[in-house]
Amino acid sequence: MNPIFPSSYSTLCPNALAVLIAEKFNLTDVSCKFLVRGVGDTYLVETPATRFILRVYRSSHRSLPQIKEEVLLLQELKRAGVSVSYPVANAKGGVIIKVNAAEGERHAVLFSYAAGATVKLLDENQLRNLGQEMARFHNVSAKLNLGGERWVFDANTTLYKPLELIRPAFVEDAAGYAWLEKVVNQVNDKVYSADSSTFSKGYCHFDFLPKNFHFEGEAITLFDFDFMGHGLLVNDIMSFWQHLMLDVYTQRMTGEAAREAYEVFLAAYSEHRPVSTEELALVPYLSIGFWLFYMGFHTTHDQFYVYTQPGQVKAYTAILKHIVENYWTETEL
Repeated sequence: MNPIFPSSYSTLCPNALAVLIAEKFNLTDVSCKFLVRGVGDTYLVETPATRFILRVYRSSHRSLPQIKEEVLLLQELKRAGVSVSYPVANAKGGVIIKVNAAEGERHAVLFSYAAGATVKLLDENQLRNLGQEMARFHNVSAKLNLGGERWVFDANTTLYKPLELIRPAFVEDAAGYAWLEKVVNQVNDKVYSADSSTFSKGYCHFDFLPKNFHFEGEAITLFDFDFMGHGLLVNDIMSFWQHLMLDVYTQRMTGEAAREAYEVFLAAYSEHRPVSTEELALVPYLSIGFWLFYMGFHTTHDQFYVYTQPGQVKAYTAILKHIVENYWTETEL
């Protein structure tokens, strides 16, 4: 009889991980501290000389081939001089560690530490540096084909599949769900049924929010490529745009200040990579897919159960209505 009750998820012991990291990476005086639970688990690893971030993935959400593709992208970005938190090679030259956890095999990667801290309200130089670094990332990611194990950001993954996943939250709000269905069809017609052959495509970060890049002074480091996938590169511009939009929505920023910040960011991006007015015109429409993608993801992850409840989903839907009413240039709604 198996003395250990079956588990679907476990939190690995920081002290045991410290021993493992010391052994695998030939480090001494290693300490490890659990930081946050998310798509995977994040730990702070420290030695007297330096700091690292350890990410322990969940097999239910990231397969080994998907992790390998993330690692390959980050290695290519590092080689190209893009400022990212990158995988650190162990003593044998590998970067992915296998751990036999209570629920089965899990994988971990040790990353370089992104110096600095999150800045929620970026100054002009920081906006410029973000725009430039995003463009430099896209200059690399647009040329890569790393195996196709990651998802593609398209009508299915950002609109129709998430819409189906969140259906149970609308059992008592048929009108709200019908509104979403209509909006999804409009976005599909506007973005995915139109000719996008001239638009830039490649690997997207798809989560360029301030929590996912650090500033040390004006210097930026990008990190957290957990949701990287392939699609229109303007998706990344969109993800930062909707951060500014949300700040306006919550009255943390005026509309004028947000427009000025967006213009500075775009001007800096354009210095390193062209983006057409046609692509930028899609941003408010693509943002619907951004919200639905993460709303759908919340239904698949036990930690985010609270975000799938009808009250919270209704609040998210209110944001989508705000986008449609205030940022779409044409709507029948």
